[in-house]
Amino acid sequence: MPIINIKIARGRSIELKQKLVEKITTDISEMLDVKKEWVTVLIDEYERENWATDGMLHSIKLGEGFGKNGISE
Repeated sequence: MPIINIKIARGRSIELKQKLVEKITTDISEMLDVKKEWVTVLIDEYERENWATDGMLHSIKLGEGFGKNGISE
């Protein structure tokens, strides 16, 4: 039973997350030759004030709302 854990910044729509888990479930089930029912996907969402790269919090580095639609700015 594959368990896939995805870590993303909070703010993506439920519709986008649904598309994400559908695609990952299909791809993993095909790649590992297991039933889709056996694939579990967990999404951990993080506030940008709790996520940093290069020594700077994303809430400061990237500004409010950055990437909320899954698009790089």
